[in-house]
Amino acid sequence: MFPRISDLFNYLLGTKMDLPVQTYGFFLALAFLISGLLLRRELGRKENEGLMPVRIRHGLTNSGNTFTEVLLSAILTAIIGFKVFDILLNYREFQLHPQQFLIAPRGNVTAALAFFVFSIGFALYQNYKLGKLPHEPEETLIHPASHTWSILIVAVISALIGSKLFDIFDNFEPFLRDPVESLTSFSGLTFYGGLITTVIVLIIYMRVIKLDWKYVIDATAPAIMLGYAIGRLGCHFSGDGCWGMVNEMSKPGFLSWLPDWAWAYNYPHNVLQSGIQIPNCEGSNCSMLAKPVWPTSLYESLISSGSFVILWVSRTRMKAPVTLFGLFMILNGVERFLIEKIRINHKYDVLGMQLTQAEIIAFFLIVGGIAVIVFFNRLFQKQQKMLQNKES
Repeated sequence: MFPRISDLFNYLLGTKMDLPVQTYGFFLALAFLISGLLLRRELGRKENEGLMPVRIRHGLTNSGNTFTEVLLSAILTAIIGFKVFDILLNYREFQLHPQQFLIAPRGNVTAALAFFVFSIGFALYQNYKLGKLPHEPEETLIHPASHTWSILIVAVISALIGSKLFDIFDNFEPFLRDPVESLTSFSGLTFYGGLITTVIVLIIYMRVIKLDWKYVIDATAPAIMLGYAIGRLGCHFSGDGCWGMVNEMSKPGFLSWLPDWAWAYNYPHNVLQSGIQIPNCEGSNCSMLAKPVWPTSLYESLISSGSFVILWVSRTRMKAPVTLFGLFMILNGVERFLIEKIRINHKYDVLGMQLTQAEIIAFFLIVGGIAVIVFFNRLFQKQQKMLQNKES
């Protein structure tokens, strides 16, 4: 396994890089970036099809930045200076523990103040220069795709908060023992917690930016699925604990072509340092599992990649809004419900059945996805009939 992305590059390229970027974090960032590009493409397509209109914002030329914009920019700049200069001055410590370093409430106060003052001064100077220029009425076109990165930022924050809250609920005793470690750790990010929270927050945010949530949520479906597939690769390559139960079964003959590590794997050098000591290994990640397990995160990535292809092909064929997201719910629910059978998770007693949190949510996703497709298909057909009656 490759705790840091430089470990993976060194393995593939034979180099000796030493980058303080963890593999899981790298794949997570890559997932959000690619998801954002897909979302932007889909929003642009829906605009071209006339489903999402362009808004017109009225204002004045050379109006400069508002007080709120100046203040928010200065605060963000100060935070960057606060952390970046602390990293530069304590790089070795950051290199050893990058996640804890970034989350910890520490930084360079002098740099933060300097960045804050510079940002305010620069913005005021810009406003002063613009104030001397003529102000005339202007109309600015606001395309749906122009909201892509603000949507992505809201989604990222919502996903992190939601996934951590659901993980705390699922692992409440460890949280009570060490709440600080539980809250600041990047491990234990529950996908469904992030998904549920993000959908709710984004629907509210769509009202704020005046976009039709029904078309936006469809645009997010392929992006989320592909992002999930990439994120699961990060889980696999880093060995972050998202593996399955012990698998000591012999590989069937019809799967002889499958690499052994894709059937059962002991995750050497895993980032959690779980298991037993690797003989003659030196360094901070010298553990491997005592017994091989199902590489479930790899399976999830492969299945989700296939589900992405289905969604991508279906996105132009499913005309009723929200139905594509309903299909996403079904595909993801089925995949997760099945994969949970060979994963290790806390189980709850539900009507005499032992189910994990993910299995319960997956079941409701499947049922909900079917209901969404049926309801919005009927609503769409009803609206189409009304339009035909008006035209005739």
